Amino acid sequence: MDFEMVNVGLWSVFPPAFAIALALITKEVIFSLVLGVMSGTLIYGIASHTSILGVFYTTADLMINKVGDNGSMIVFLSLLGALVALVTRAGGSRAYGKWASRKLKTKRSASLVTGLLGILIFIDDYFNCLTVGTVMKPVTDRHKISREKLAWLIDSTAAPVCVIAPISSWSASVVSYYPTATGITGMQAFVQAIPINLYALLTIVMVFFISARKNGDFGPMLAAEKRAAEAESMHDADIAQNDDIAKLEASDKGTFLDLIIPVLMLVVFCILAMLHYGGLWDGSGKSVYDAFGDTDAGMALSLGGLCAIIVAFFMYVPRRLISFTDFFASITAGIKAMVPALVILTLAWTISGVCRDLLSTGDYVASLVRDSNMPVALIPAIMFLFACGLSFATGTSWGTFGILIPITIAVCDQVAPYLSITSLAAVMGGSVFGDHCSPISDSTILSSTGAGCRHIDHVATQIPYAVTVAGSCLVGYLIAGFSIKSLGFGGMVAVSLPVSLVMMLVLLLVLPKAAARRPAPPVGLKSATRPASGF
Repeated sequence: MDFEMVNVGLWSVFPPAFAIALALITKEVIFSLVLGVMSGTLIYGIASHTSILGVFYTTADLMINKVGDNGSMIVFLSLLGALVALVTRAGGSRAYGKWASRKLKTKRSASLVTGLLGILIFIDDYFNCLTVGTVMKPVTDRHKISREKLAWLIDSTAAPVCVIAPISSWSASVVSYYPTATGITGMQAFVQAIPINLYALLTIVMVFFISARKNGDFGPMLAAEKRAAEAESMHDADIAQNDDIAKLEASDKGTFLDLIIPVLMLVVFCILAMLHYGGLWDGSGKSVYDAFGDTDAGMALSLGGLCAIIVAFFMYVPRRLISFTDFFASITAGIKAMVPALVILTLAWTISGVCRDLLSTGDYVASLVRDSNMPVALIPAIMFLFACGLSFATGTSWGTFGILIPITIAVCDQVAPYLSITSLAAVMGGSVFGDHCSPISDSTILSSTGAGCRHIDHVATQIPYAVTVAGSCLVGYLIAGFSIKSLGFGGMVAVSLPVSLVMMLVLLLVLPKAAARRPAPPVGLKSATRPASGF
């Protein structure tokens, strides 16, 4: 069904803002998202003179459309849940945990390796979130690293790495939105923007800085880490999502290769499938980058997941790690474990559709940008803030790219061409920040899913860390806007990046000390010894 958008001004921002606020207050994400969606379709119904019954029709049609548009991603997530259950049932996760614990003897080494693995998987953030969680969860559990900390490590090395990796689904997205009549290609602009993409770079530095420190946590994350350290077992903190998998009886014959090989095959098959769907071998002469840019990521990931499960079948069943019947029972348990995440994702896609397809939220924000008459030197900082807000409200980085990148480049071309690359980097970084903090962000949902963490707990613990980085970046972009004309692009980077970095490191040294002097507030967090309801 095609929807006719309406212009409702400031009301277009209400549904996502209402859903986010309600989620943070009630700690019930599904309830909050449902009300957010319904408030949006009600506003749309009033503006378009639709009956009350029509409002429910609109809600159902929009949700069905979003499920259809993202069907391949739903299949991939279901297959990945099945693969996790199979690896657990075969004893691969337990054996890998024991093996890795012998190699990684401290919390510090486990955290650092988690961050390093997140950087290595830079092709796609969805794939990153779920793969790193699957591989590292047994290790971080043994060292009593909280699931909230694992979710932050995953989330902070997924989108931030993808948004500065020239060969990734994210670079293809940015390039596709970059205007063609600008004198340089979208890929050239993307590569030039890497050293001034402050949020991505500083977030990655923060991951390794906090991982290397013994007492570097603060805020709700500190409370989560204390509870994990005091818990008898990390399974005490497990969530309802993992109940079906946790109940599976693991084989005592599995080895760590029974986890490594299926996951490695998943990586290989997904990359090959991406290149296949991108047309690398169809005789058209495409490069590897062009193939990644033209691929259908959802279809490729689904095919890769299916192939990995086939590999698992021939690894486990002939060796009698799992019986034929238990193999398919484990697949069912794994898919059931993903249902809460799929429900939240569906609602997040729907509320994003309410903003984009019904209420013209992006057009409203774009008009604010165009009519703001901002001073030229403030353009990078202002675009960073706009990207933060829009991405937070809509829960989508890519949607923010599509709205703000053309506007940003057009504004800069007219008034300050020398700010184009810096402003592009500010939009990309701000989009990732909003994606990190928003409860309705798909990558945030998948990070909590990969870590086995309650979604709202991940949001509550990650926000203070993300805000710390964003505040430092804002100062950097203010310096960049005022210094680039006199120093040039290279000189501006040489000043802005170190200043932002030093400011962030100072905050990371001061905040944990301040937190140690008073109890960390358990914002949005449940007791680790009490089963959590919801996801």
